[in-house]
Parts: sequence; C-alpha cells; structure tokens
Amino acid sequence: MPDVVTRICRERGMCLRKYISVLLILLCGVVASCAVNPVTGKDEIMLVSEDEEIKIGKSVYRDALWSAEGGGGEYRDPQLKRYLEGVVMRLHRVSHRPNLPLSFTVQNSSVPNAWAIPGHVVMTRGLLAGLESEGEFAYVMGHEIGHISAKHSARHMTQNMLLGLALGIAAVSIGDKDYGAAVLGLGTVGGQLLLLKYSRDDELEADRLGVEYMSRLGYNPNNALSAHRNLEKVYREYARSVGQEPAERSFFEELLSTHPRTSVRIDEIQQMIQSAPRAPLAGDGSNRAGYQSMTANLRRTHRVYTEHYDRAVRAFEKNRLAEANNHVSRAIAEDRYQPPFYALAGFIYLKQNNGADADRYFRGALSLQADYQPALRGLGMMSYGAKNYAAAIEHMKKAVQIFPGDVTAQRVLGMSHYRTSNWREAIGPLLVVADADPKNRTIHGILGQCYENINDRRSAYEHYKRQLQAAPDNEAGRLAASRVQAWKPQFEPETQKKK
Repeated sequence: MPDVVTRICRERGMCLRKYISVLLILLCGVVASCAVNPVTGKDEIMLVSEDEEIKIGKSVYRDALWSAEGGGGEYRDPQLKRYLEGVVMRLHRVSHRPNLPLSFTVQNSSVPNAWAIPGHVVMTRGLLAGLESEGEFAYVMGHEIGHISAKHSARHMTQNMLLGLALGIAAVSIGDKDYGAAVLGLGTVGGQLLLLKYSRDDELEADRLGVEYMSRLGYNPNNALSAHRNLEKVYREYARSVGQEPAERSFFEELLSTHPRTSVRIDEIQQMIQSAPRAPLAGDGSNRAGYQSMTANLRRTHRVYTEHYDRAVRAFEKNRLAEANNHVSRAIAEDRYQPPFYALAGFIYLKQNNGADADRYFRGALSLQADYQPALRGLGMMSYGAKNYAAAIEHMKKAVQIFPGDVTAQRVLGMSHYRTSNWREAIGPLLVVADADPKNRTIHGILGQCYENINDRRSAYEHYKRQLQAAPDNEAGRLAASRVQAWKPQFEPETQKKK
C-alpha cells in the first residue's frame, strides 16, 4: 500500500479533491483490515500480517544485534546457548503463538537488557551475569516472548502507519506541498522496531504473560519479583561503572523509563502471581544452582569486560590511547579467547599508525571468530588507506553482510567501488551513507557522479541538487552547480518558463 500512495501523491495534475478521495478510500481499506489478537481473542486493526512481522524482524535483526543496547554481536558459548535456548523454547511452546519461528541469542554487550523482535529474543551478557537463577531468566524471557505473543510490535507499526496516512490526508487538505513526504513515511515501518518504546499497558501485559508462561512450566512465579529487583540493581550498578557522564545519564534514564522497575510495578506483579495458572513446581522452582553453574564462565568473562575492555573502549573514544592499550592488554592477558579484545587492540594500533600490529591483531580476532565483523571492517579500512581497493571491497562486502547498518563499512565499500570506476556497485552502499547522514558534505555529489556515469541523469540531477543544499562551496558542490545549471531546463522546464 505505501508504494501505491506514494506513486499517486507524486503524480502531477490531479486536483486536491481527488487526492483527498484517494487517501480516504485507502484509509477505509485500512480500517477494514482486522485480525484476532491471539492473547486477548479480540479483533483489532492490524496492517502487518504474520508473514510481514517475521520478514521485518529478520530484516532488522542483524543491525539490532550489532547496534542496539551496546551492540557487540553474538556472545559465542555453544554449551551455554544450548542450555538457555532450551528454556526459551519451552516457554515459546506454552506461549500464545508457538507456531512462529523463534531464535535465542546472547548479545555480547555489558549493557544489561533483553529485547525481542518477531522471530528473535535476545538477552545481553550483562543481564545474564546479573540474574541469579533459571527462574529469573525464564521470567524475563517469558516477558519478551509476551511482547511477541501479544503483537505489540505489529500494533505499534499499524498505529504509526495509520498516523502517517492521517497526516498525509491532513497535509493534502491544507495544501501542504510536502504532503508526499508525510505519506512516504509509511514505508519506513521496519526500522521503527529498533526504536520501539512499549507503553505501560504493553509492559504490564508482557509482565502478566511472563508470569503465566513461567508458571505453566513449573517455575515459582515469585522469581518474577526477584528478577525485577535484580534488573533495577544491575542497571544502577552498570550506570555507576561507566561513570554516568551527561550523555550516559540520559541513556540510562531512557532505559529505565522504557523498563520501569517501581514498587507500584512490583505490587501489580504480586497481584498477577495470585491469579496465574499454577503447575506443580519443577524441582525447587528456581534452579539457582544449575543456572549459577552454567553461567559461571560467562560471569568470569563478563568481569574482564567490565573491568578492562569497557574501560579501554571509553579511553579509546576519548583518544587516551595509552590508557586504552593498557586496559585491553590486561583484558587479553586474563582471557585470550575474546575476539573483541584483539579487534580493539587493532583499532588502537591503527589510530597510532602502526599498521603491522593493527593487521596482526585484526587477524588474531578473525582466527578466533572468522566472521567477527569489527575485525573485517578494520582490515577493510587498512586496505582502503593503502589504496588496495580490491582487498577493501573483499573485506567490506563480508562486513556489511554481517552488519548492513554499519555506515563506516558501507562508506568504505562504496568509495572503493567509486575509486575503481565501478559506478553501479558503488551506488547501493553510498545510498546507505546518504540516508544515515543526509547533510554529508560530499556524498550526494559522489552519488551524482555515479548515476551520471551509468546514464541515469534524473537520479544524478536529484543528488546534485541535494549536494548544493548540503555544501555548495566545495569541489563536489561546484561540480553539482554546473550540472544543475546545465540540466535544469530538461528536468524543471516549468521553473524555467516562470523565469
């Protein structure tokens, strides 16, 4: 539907009344699109089908794993993953949507959190290290599966699509020349999963479902209360450990507001526990000993991350390279099997213009994990700097396949193609950069050249115009100005006639 609306709104010559009529017809069709919520059993407007939920979840999962909640990719421990995934899949089987595909991943981030998108549930290393029992883990994962069961993501996307359509109608009705942009926003619902903030009602419903699912499996539902208390404690401890500078304070305030852990919330969970369906307790209902044993290695590794690696990252970001090198060296000395430690050392040496050691440490990271994305990016950056564009392309193709939203990798990949006059291949990666940084001072001029060289003058013209808006005074701007001046009679004849 969004593509249809966009095309209609871009057509010229249609009167205002017809625009409004078309949009109202589409809105009526939207309202007619209802589905039964599997949790409540009630009909609700739903513009996102189950298949679309899964596709959207799949499309954003890799970027979320590498960028959301501290990034880091996957924490690799096959034995631990099998154990935790077993708990997750048992919860999934007693959920309201057991037919959906679902995977579980441990995210290699010290930021304590858990999140879910259709098809995927994730818990960070930082939160796993802070929980005390399998029962607490089961509650948190049940809560995240509850968000998927109740279609919270799909509901929010539907609401945003309806809002976008309503804004489009409003814009047309007042003669807003930018109404097309309002409607275009309907096509961006997938990315909103990464920015999703659940409402208080959504969180409470997920709390109730988490209690229900864990109780069905024989876990003591009181683990939900201890999990909530531990979550707040772990958040606060991590916030203190990173220094709580102004930007970080706002980050953690946002995190806590998204996942409120108040006494009122705990009182509400206590009421949920009273009404939750009960099954006989499995063992002691918590399996604290088993969880502590299975997560012992992770907790030891987590300590190395928080005491050395995370501090090295912070020092590196502030250009305190000696301090960063000291911390990362200590991290490697205490645990020599973590790819992030070697990749960070590689970036430190790269920043010090020590290419030999940078290369050695990047390759050291890849010897431990052949698809460790930051190490591939580091080698690609080195190859580009050495004007070895073929090698840069090889490394960055792998890097963006793993993490499509890595703007640096996309930029180096696109520019490597550009430097070798492979115009068509350069366009895709450079468009990612332009979308992420529309005010970039050169990117639109470069895209204009790429499109011009494949004889797509219309697209080239549009990017040259954007270059003039971003930076008319540099070399890319001057080239853009000459092209716009020469091509304007062809692409904007109406403007020329008015003059």
